[in-house]
Order: sequence, then C-alpha cells, then structure tokens
Amino acid sequence: MLAIVIPNSIPRPLVRTNQWVIVLSVLAAWISQVHWVLLIPFIAGILGLFFNFNPVMRLAKLFLKKSPDSYIPEDRDQQQFNQWIAVICLCISLVGFALHVQAIGYVFSALVLAASFIAICGFCIGCFLRFQLLRYRQRRLHR
Repeated sequence: MLAIVIPNSIPRPLVRTNQWVIVLSVLAAWISQVHWVLLIPFIAGILGLFFNFNPVMRLAKLFLKKSPDSYIPEDRDQQQFNQWIAVICLCISLVGFALHVQAIGYVFSALVLAASFIAICGFCIGCFLRFQLLRYRQRRLHR
C-alpha cells in the first residue's frame, strides 16, 4: 500500500502523546500540589512554537513502529494554533500559582486539561475555534 504524504502534517500519535503529557502534567500538579510540573508541557510547547522542536513529540517519535507518513496526519498549522492556546493557558496558570492566586492557577490549568482530554476523545475545541475564526475572517473579507 502506498502511503499518502501530506506536507505540513504531524502524525496523530505524536499529537496524542503531547495531549496526554498535558493531561497527566496537570493532574500530577493538582495531586502533588507541585505546580511547577506544569512547566513540562509549557516549555515543550514554547520550544515547539518558537524553535519547531517539541521534546515530547521528538521523544515519542522514537517509539513509532511505522513510518511517520503511515499514520493519520494532523494539520501542522492547526496544531500550532492549539499549542498557542495551551501555552497561553499554562502561562496564566503558572503565573496564578506563582502569585498565590490559586483560583487563576486552577481555572486555566483546568481549561487546558479539559481541552486536551476532549481532543483525545475526538473533538478538538481549538480546531472548532480556529474554524470559526477563519470563517469570520472570510465573511468579513467578502462584505
């Protein structure tokens, strides 16, 4: 069988691994009360956004059993959009915890936890938001 190569895509298992790291990091931070655990997905996200090197995905890539091209592709631009949302929420959460404003820390870490877990279950909130944003821009352009 010939694999279809889609430029500008990321294999789904790498995206799922990144989502699981976010979910597990938030849960670990909540359970242990060591909120600096949130730095793991935050730093991985920052590195991915600015240097195109997400250590979580790079490590997960070592465990792929097949060629990356043989997995279901996820759009890189969409994943970058989602990563921006996650990094912003994690940043606000970390600042909230650092300033001892627990409510902000928990609310924003809960947002990123919920979005990541819902995406793992099959519905991408970030994808929906980006679609609506692109649709809005398109409608505005045609007015």
